Amino acid sequence: MSATAPTSGPCPCGRTDRRDKPIAYAMCCGRHVEDFEHAPAPDAESLMRSRYTAFVLERGPYLLATWHPSKRPASIEFEPGVKWLGLDVRSRSVLDADHAEVEFVARQRSSTGAATRLHERSRFVREADGRWYYLDGDLQTPG
Repeated sequence: MSATAPTSGPCPCGRTDRRDKPIAYAMCCGRHVEDFEHAPAPDAESLMRSRYTAFVLERGPYLLATWHPSKRPASIEFEPGVKWLGLDVRSRSVLDADHAEVEFVARQRSSTGAATRLHERSRFVREADGRWYYLDGDLQTPG
């Protein structure tokens, strides 16, 4: 069952404005997650943030649509009872006009209460249609 989208309040991705105030879901990732066809993410970081938000809200169709077709799984499953606790974008690198990387840490708590951190350097590609897609990523180990 899909989680309900926040109609008001801050975006799950945690993005803030110039005054360090949280940006509302509808003005941030919501426009991409709720209307992928007409409002694709404008850059790799925005796509990564919207994909995190889609995990929080359990929006499988959005996650699959934004996965590059060469790496896209047939389906996506969500672990029951997972609570996403926050996202920290560590770095962003524009490699060229059509390739970028974003390093992030996403924190979650399982239904059993165990806290985990997903630290990944993700690769993104922009295709001829102008849309950015998640290609793949390398998990980073604590060190």
